[in-house]
Amino acid sequence: MTVLQIGPYQIDVPVVLAPMAGVTDRPFRQLCRQQGAGLAISEMVTSDATLWHSRKSRQRLDHRGETGPIAVQIAGADPAMMAEAARLNVDNGAQIIDINMGCPAKKVCKKAAGSALLRDEALVANILQAVVSAVTVPVTLKIRTGWSPDQRNAVTIAKLAESCGIKALAIHGRTRACRFGGQAEYDTIAEVVQNINIPVLCNGDIDTAPKAQQVLQHTGAQAVMIGRAAQGRPWIFKQIDHYLRTGELLAEPPLSEIRDILCTHLGELAEFYGPVMGPRISRKHLGWYLQTLPDSGPFRATFNQLENAQDQYASVRDYFEQLLEREEKAA
Repeated sequence: MTVLQIGPYQIDVPVVLAPMAGVTDRPFRQLCRQQGAGLAISEMVTSDATLWHSRKSRQRLDHRGETGPIAVQIAGADPAMMAEAARLNVDNGAQIIDINMGCPAKKVCKKAAGSALLRDEALVANILQAVVSAVTVPVTLKIRTGWSPDQRNAVTIAKLAESCGIKALAIHGRTRACRFGGQAEYDTIAEVVQNINIPVLCNGDIDTAPKAQQVLQHTGAQAVMIGRAAQGRPWIFKQIDHYLRTGELLAEPPLSEIRDILCTHLGELAEFYGPVMGPRISRKHLGWYLQTLPDSGPFRATFNQLENAQDQYASVRDYFEQLLEREEKAA
């Protein structure tokens, strides 16, 4: 199994948590690292440092207690601002800077940032050069395969990235126009791997351990990057790593373990976000965990009415108690 090398950092587990706005906060990154992720990249931070005083930005910039290397993703379209954002994040503890040129969200693309940048190769080069020159830590890049299916320029962008000093490249197997629709394609990623000498991470529709292995074999990439498939299933990192090393499929965790992971996660969210926002943010995470559990609709509706962490915690314990009793009777 290949080792993922990003600058001086050797990432022994080639399974990485993708940056996702509103999802990969510090509690979730730490949980995914505990569950086997080799690296976890922060939520996207705007390059406009004048906005960093907001509560949301302060939380996104909080890396206390995190397992290194700490990787922070920045987004923007102005080379000087991106360079300054990279410097400030390194001062704040970032050990790897990741540049976002993959986000398809309209509000990001309207500002010509995220995957909108893929249309302007000269600006891409200017941003990459500015950021790489600004910091001494490794800089990585996340892109899509292009702007639209008839404008797939990932190979061109990848060569540009390597020439600018980018240390690793993550590619989502869709274009900006595809957003998250249809199926991810990996042929373009395989072509990129053939054309550059820096590590490539594959992203898009990788939701099981066998799929991860299949995509790595098809593309020749050094690692997989997991996004939506980790929501409510943070143990997917452990499952993929184990399968890549041994060829053996790990079973889904027992109910008691899912309960403990979920309760720990809810506690961390309450501590991180505080007594008002913590329980609110917990609701979406609980929804993801419940996708794999039986008869969860009524429980989710009840849970979403609860306003404090203690009540949420107690309700989760009760729900799992009922599931475990039902499982025991069926055995």
